[in-house]
Amino acid sequence: MKITGTTKIYGIFGCPVTHTASPAMHNAAFAKLGLDCAYCPFEVAPEKIAHAAEGIRAMKLQGVNITVPHKEKILKSLDELSPEAAVIGAVNTIVNKNGKLIGYNTDGVGFLRSLEKDGRVQIKGKKMVLFGAGGAGRAVAIQSLLVGLKDVVIVDVIDKKARDLAKHINSKIRGLRARTIPAVTDIINEVIPFADIIVHATPIGMKPADPLPFDTSCLHKGQIVYDLIYNPPQTKLLRTARKKGCRTFNGLGMLLHQGCKAFEIWTGVAAPVAVMDKALKRQVYK
Repeated sequence: MKITGTTKIYGIFGCPVTHTASPAMHNAAFAKLGLDCAYCPFEVAPEKIAHAAEGIRAMKLQGVNITVPHKEKILKSLDELSPEAAVIGAVNTIVNKNGKLIGYNTDGVGFLRSLEKDGRVQIKGKKMVLFGAGGAGRAVAIQSLLVGLKDVVIVDVIDKKARDLAKHINSKIRGLRARTIPAVTDIINEVIPFADIIVHATPIGMKPADPLPFDTSCLHKGQIVYDLIYNPPQTKLLRTARKKGCRTFNGLGMLLHQGCKAFEIWTGVAAPVAVMDKALKRQVYK
């Protein structure tokens, strides 16, 4: 990669960022399309995020991705939000438009593109049970509702997080579409059989010794189980769901397609999906 004074610089702000696969994915795309651009990781401490945002303007970075723990804290440093970012209340992509910082959220779009392109699944009219009311789950639920998801049941071990997310959704999206249930097995088992899509958005399953995140006895053939974890590629949840006849997806597709959407927002050019997919898998599963 040749970097000169004319090279457009993009990057990612997070803490930590040593594990990020985004540089491999985006730099492969820039190289494939012959764009004079480069993508770099920047570790930004939480208390320095406002300074980092000003640095985007000062150093004329063209755009950045935002990852944990900055997706919500960065909002106050931005000049404008896209409609979906405003509803979600978090951003993962910023464009520097002549010093004006515009925030987007492509996480939910990445989830939907993954279902559509990798599984030929349309979200409209479907019912979802979501485990985990954190940032990723929040984006998945809200973006899905914005494009026609019928309803979502939210479960979190911290019940207040689930209730706060449901309240936020119902205040932002017309019609009662979100409700919560406590993280109690008997109650969860009453709801699971009626869901079209079960989304798991917690860290449970990243370690080999982790238990199943919920009782899977009520899963049945034809349901979709989407685990946002992508490493390992097959969690205990996905292996169990597959044995029950469910269609299963891990989070790598969401990671890929949210990155492709960010690339398109920045460059105005269609993302070379196959190239980015290959680079991402090589980096994550090396």
